[in-house]
Formats: sequence, structure tokens, C-alpha cells
Amino acid sequence: MTSRAAHHELQHFMEEAGDVVFRLAPTGQLVFASQRAIALLACGRELRGQPLVDHVADLDQPGFRLAVEAAQGAPEAGRIALRLKTPEHEVWHELRLSRFHADNGEAQLLIVGRDLTAQRATEDRLRHMATHDALTELPNRLLLSDRIRMVIAQARRSGQGFSVATVGLDGFKKVNDGLGHPIGDAVLSIAAARLRKTLRDSDTLARVGGDEFVAVLPGTCTEAQIKLVTGRLIATLQSPFEVDGHTIYVGASVGVAVYPQHAEDEVQLVALADAAMSRAKQTGKARCVVYNAAHNGPPEHDISLEAAMFQAVREGEFLLHYQPIVSGQNREIQGFETLMRWKHPTLGMVPPVRFIPIAENNGLINLLGAWALKAACVQLKQFEEVAKRSLYMSVNISPRQFRNDKFLDVLDDALAFSGVTGEQLVLEITEGTLMIDPVHAEAILSKMTERRARIAIDDFGTGYSSLAYLKRFPISVLKIDRTFIRDLPASQKDGAICNAVLDLAKHLGLSVVAEGVETEEQLQFLEQRGCQYIQGYLTGKPMPAHVALAALKESTYAKVVPSELRQAH
Repeated sequence: MTSRAAHHELQHFMEEAGDVVFRLAPTGQLVFASQRAIALLACGRELRGQPLVDHVADLDQPGFRLAVEAAQGAPEAGRIALRLKTPEHEVWHELRLSRFHADNGEAQLLIVGRDLTAQRATEDRLRHMATHDALTELPNRLLLSDRIRMVIAQARRSGQGFSVATVGLDGFKKVNDGLGHPIGDAVLSIAAARLRKTLRDSDTLARVGGDEFVAVLPGTCTEAQIKLVTGRLIATLQSPFEVDGHTIYVGASVGVAVYPQHAEDEVQLVALADAAMSRAKQTGKARCVVYNAAHNGPPEHDISLEAAMFQAVREGEFLLHYQPIVSGQNREIQGFETLMRWKHPTLGMVPPVRFIPIAENNGLINLLGAWALKAACVQLKQFEEVAKRSLYMSVNISPRQFRNDKFLDVLDDALAFSGVTGEQLVLEITEGTLMIDPVHAEAILSKMTERRARIAIDDFGTGYSSLAYLKRFPISVLKIDRTFIRDLPASQKDGAICNAVLDLAKHLGLSVVAEGVETEEQLQFLEQRGCQYIQGYLTGKPMPAHVALAALKESTYAKVVPSELRQAH
């Protein structure tokens, strides 16, 4: 076969090929284009003689540079991906490059392309799904981390700070539970659109799960700037949501952390903003709280602390201390409050304020709470053997424990294992725990009292102001919070509050425990007003079981408590 015949046969093959085929001269001009290439790129118009650059969508594409260099004699790149322009849209092609010698001896570049548009579209959809929330189409936590790292890099170059704001919807759980998840999803979608519209194009808004959103606000770092932006975020969610004939009201609580004042990496910034948002919810909702270490607690070791907690459970590092609760009349020990402690091998005694919120958040509180309840009941039997009389044990029940479906089983197991009767057990619950879901709370409390356990309201007066739950729920004990005891008897307001609680309890047939009693003057004030039970450092700090057993060997407390008991930890 002659070279001309071979060339003609190759030309025919290229024309009949299903793929896009070009020949490119060293000058960058197309010297041949198959019919498929002409139909795709020029809608039937002539392509020969046109520069390839006229049909490339983005001249900065690495593939285009490699193709030009290969045409000019550089080593062949093999395969490249190139986005090409057509009269109607853009298409992705995988191009195979190989050297080709024309009849005139010119070294041209033979380009054979396969359409990748559908494959690229699928890949783009998968990438989008991996980095965006399916419901709202907002960036998810993965993409949020990347965006924050980018803003951190920009902030380091410019010296300008920025803020991370966590937005949590108020009352959204009631929407989901009361109207169903489809309505809840619609509310989330509308909320996302409103928040996005409120922010600038340079800001990032992400949905990080449930009813929480995170906004990254470059250049927003002063108090006035934060107040302005977060005020808009809160305001936009206060308008009613109209969904399927329902008029729905939800608000928003916002927490803010500022770079670099509060943290210098994306994980800590989000964690601190989330902590501040939780405080906003706890202190009134529909407001913004900027992170403050004094209010939110030191976060530096929370992640490592959480990991250490699981190890601590396996190693038996958690233990219980017991604080005496004494009679307000004769100071005889009537019972103890059980308090959990953690003796870390290197950090020493980790305060409950550090580890209890972590355990509550990750669910470990259910395991720790079940162990504490059983151990406290067993310890009560030992205390009674030494005291030769009946005592009671007061145990704190966390919100997550209280909502756990297995809580009643845990209670039954503790009573059965220890032999303690229900009336010897006082279960302390905060006002807020009861009001999260009053219907559920009423049902659970009823079952607890069927077991003859008594219910105490812890930190009474510091939570919900409504007293309706005192009538609704089977409550036996009120514990006056230490904040109302601290300034007695000098503070007239605190004295009036204590008098009111004692009078209220008397008329409702409830017992009262005054917490945080540290001075004789406080004790005398409470004794004169008929407070039944006293708890505080004056009559004994939280102490290990063996120290508490020593205290029980004395039938009553003297006016001056033995120093070794007052100083016990």
C-alpha cells in the first residue's frame, strides 16, 4: 500500500471513528477535524485552519498547556482532560495525544478525544454530595472545615480577625415531634434560605447537623460588628414560618468565637462557638453570647479529656464522695448526697464541672449514672450498719439519664441489688430537666414514686420561674440553691427568698434542704425559720466513704464540727 493510500485509509478511519479526532500543527492550528468534531464544536462549519485556543473553555487548564507543548515538540503527555467550548455549552473530553507525521513531513499532533461530560457530571454530583447537606444544599461540616482553614490563612496574611457563629434553632424539637419530620425539614430549608440571604457573599453558611448552622464571618471581629450581624441572624428567624397551613414560630440562639482571641484552629473555633450557643440557650434563648472562658469553662483539653474518660471507666478511676445532710434542729446526720469524682492519674482530681457536661453530651453519663446509683445504694447499707439507724441517700439524676428509656430498669436493679427500699432514696432533678418534656417527666416521676422513691428539685429557684410544676409533679423535697444562702443573714433579699421557699414548702407539705451552708450565722438563720435539713461545708465537705463512716460513729454533730471532718475532701 502506497503512503498516499495509507494516509487516505487513516483519514477514512478517523472520519468514521465515533470519537472526536483532531490533527494539530505546531502553530496551534487545526489541520484536520473529524466529522464528529466538526458537528460538536462548530455545528458543521469548517474547523480547519482555526486555532485550537478558540475552542478551549479555560486557557489556564493544565491540559491545554500540555497539548500546546506537545504540538510544539515537547514530550507527549499521553492522556489529558480538557474542557472544550461548543456553540451551546461546554464539554469535557479525555484526549489521547500522539505524534503524527503529515505528507509534507511536518510533525503534527494527533488528538483522539472521548466525551467525559456525563462522567464528570456524575463526579461533580458525588463531590457535591460529599461536601454539602442534602436537605439545604449548604456546605456540610467537611467543607466548613476547609472554608475556615482558608479564612485562617487569609487572616494570617492580612492580620485581620474573623468570627465563627453557631446558630441553634429554639424550640425546633417541638416542631419535629408535634408536626412531623417533613414539616421540620421544611422549616430547616426556609431557615437556611433566610440565614443565607442575611449574610454576605464572602461569608460561609453551613449546616452541621440537626437544627444547628455555622456561619464564618471574615472581617467580623469587633463587638459592634458581631452585634450587628448576629442581631440580623436572630431577627430573620423570629418571623413566622408558614408551612402546609401551619404557622410556626421558632427563634434562634447564637454563640460566637473570634479568631485569634479565642482559638487559632477550625476545630476549637467551632467548639467554642457551640459552647457559647449552648450558654445562650441556657440563659434565655433568642440571644447572642460571645465565648467567655470564665463562663464557658476551659475547653483546651475537652477532646483529649473525652477520650481519657472512656479509659477512666475501664480503669476504675471514677469514685464517689458523700456530703452529709444533717437535721436543722440537732445536726444529726440524716443522709448523704452522692457526688461523683474522677481521679485522673496525671491531672489529679478532675472537677465535675469539667467532665459531667462531656459525659452528658457523649452519652457516657448513662453508664456512669447507673454505676453511681447502684454503688450509692450499696454504700447506704454500710452507712446504716455503722449508724444503727435508718438513713437516706440523695443521688443526682442528669437530664440525659432521666430521658433514657432504660432509667427505670436501672433504678429497679440498684434497689434489688442493694436491698435498699425506695423511700430511702432521694433522686435529685433540676427544674430544667422536668420542663424539657413535661408530659414525659410526669409519666416517669409517677413510676418513680410507685417505687416509693422521693423526688427532690435541685438548685430550686435558679431554673424555670413557673411554680406550676410543684402542683403537677409528685415532688417531696426542695433544695435551696447556695446562691440564696451565701449572703445570709446580711442580705434582706436572700432572706426574703429563703423565707418564701420555707413557707411555700410548709404549706405544700414538702421538705427543704439548704445547700452551701458555711457559717454558724447562716445555720442559725435557717434553724430559726424551721429549715429541716442543712448541707454544706459547715457540717462536712464531700468526703470519701471511709471518712463518712467515721463521722457516723458520732451520733450528733457538736456546734463546732471536728476539724478533720470539716477539712476532709
